[in-house]
Amino acid sequence: MPARARGSRGGRAVATAPVLVAAALSLALSACSAPADRPLHLDAPAPASQPVQAAAALAPSPPTWIEIPRIAARSSLVPLGLNPDGTVAVPSVHEPMQAGWYRYSPTPGELGPAVVLGHVNGDGQDGVFARLHELRPGDEVRIGRADGQVARFVVHRMAQEPKSGFPSDEVYGDTPDPQLRLITCGGPFDREARSYRDNIIAFATFTGTVRGG
Repeated sequence: MPARARGSRGGRAVATAPVLVAAALSLALSACSAPADRPLHLDAPAPASQPVQAAAALAPSPPTWIEIPRIAARSSLVPLGLNPDGTVAVPSVHEPMQAGWYRYSPTPGELGPAVVLGHVNGDGQDGVFARLHELRPGDEVRIGRADGQVARFVVHRMAQEPKSGFPSDEVYGDTPDPQLRLITCGGPFDREARSYRDNIIAFATFTGTVRGG
C-alpha cells in the first residue's frame, strides 16, 4: 500500500502520495514549456538550510495574494483543485504570471504545509516563479489572506528534485508548525518533452503577521 500524504487540515489525509507526485509532475510537464532550452538550476553553491523560529498558527483563511520581494514576484492567488485524473489543476499556461494555492492543503499560516504553485514560463514569456531558483534561506514571502492578515514566511531551505523523485512526504506531509511550499519547474530542459526535468521547491516557515497589501 502506498504511504498517504497526511494533510494538516483537521488531521485529514488529502491525497495518496502517488497522486501528489503526479500533481507535481503535471505542473512540470504541462505548465512549464519554454521557447528555448536554457537550464534553470539553483544558484551554486547550493545554500545550506537555515533554522527559522515558527510563530503560533493562525485560524484558517483562504489566501488572496503572494509577494516575494527578492525576486520581484507578486500575484493574486487562485484556488486550485484536482483534475479528473487526480492531478493538481494549475493556472492557465496562457496566464504565466498567475500563481495558485492548492486548496486541499492548509491555508497559509494555518498548521501544516500550505502549497503554492506557479509557472516558470508560458506562451514564450517568463512566469511568476521564473526566478524562484534565486531564493536563499532567510528570504521573505508574504501572503495576504481573506481575513485581512498578511502572513510572513521565511525561506529555510531550497531544493531541486528530479520529477521522478519528487519528495511528496516532505512537501505535503504533516508539520508541527505552519509552513509554506512554493513549487515550479527547473533543471535541464528536455527538448523532446518540451519541459524541464526537475522541480524547484522553496520550503518556508511562518514567522507571524505583518502589515502589507
